[in-house]
Amino acid sequence: MELRQVEHFLAVVEHGSFTAAARVSRIVQSALSTSIRNLERELGGALFERTTRRVTLSEAGRAFLPGARRLLTEAGAAADAVRAVAGLHRGRVAIGMIQWLGPVDLPAELSRFHREYPEIQISVLNAPVSVLLDRLREGELDLAYLAADGALPDDTVGRTVFREDLLLITPPGHRLAGQPRVSWAELDGEPFVDFAEGTAVTGIIRRLSTQLGLHRRVVGQVTQLDLQLDLVRNGLGVAIVQGTLARSTTGVAVAELADPSVRWEVSLVSRAPGPINPAAVALLDHLVPAR
Repeated sequence: MELRQVEHFLAVVEHGSFTAAARVSRIVQSALSTSIRNLERELGGALFERTTRRVTLSEAGRAFLPGARRLLTEAGAAADAVRAVAGLHRGRVAIGMIQWLGPVDLPAELSRFHREYPEIQISVLNAPVSVLLDRLREGELDLAYLAADGALPDDTVGRTVFREDLLLITPPGHRLAGQPRVSWAELDGEPFVDFAEGTAVTGIIRRLSTQLGLHRRVVGQVTQLDLQLDLVRNGLGVAIVQGTLARSTTGVAVAELADPSVRWEVSLVSRAPGPINPAAVALLDHLVPAR
């Protein structure tokens, strides 16, 4: 199987027709069709269902698609490694991030990295932890800032970036406003504004609530931090958020949590045993120098 054949296959998938794929690939359509037929012959099955009106993936094509994408990603990483011998003069790095990075000023750090390696193309994805993990495993991300409720998955490796307490925020006129410390027991029956499913903070809160027998009334669930803060500020409910976020928010009352206090940890993570893309290695060492 030739890499060019895989590229032709993915071009047809992306652009929906042999004609468009040939145009983007800058070859004649007959040559692209021959390339796909040779690939199908080698794999032993038709990758596309062809009609007079459109081209769609066959069942075999759908099965082949994830591996084809991984193959192209790994080939790109290998090409980047060759270029890196000349000193990282070309290449790409993809990094993922959760919505809140606390003390990390990622835009400033990426700008500094760009000044040192101006020919490295940087892409950034903001997504939930579950999506970032999937993209890491598929090779679409080199690195990702992750917060985990417990240990990181076995197929990843990370460097700790920071740790901080989770704090309670309430509307200013709330019965608990003004208390420096609030026990979890005092939150029984309270209306909560939670962040999205699949996030580390939400997982920690739900796990502890179950362990402590705490009844929480979830009256709102959001996917944007600003909206969560606005809803608490306007009295919809209380929320438990990251310490740096709580203390930087105006218009809410902030209290420490007690019995127990809760910490969360953010790490910069790659697939185990570590990134193979030299640009990702350089970015990892820039963002979190090895101790």
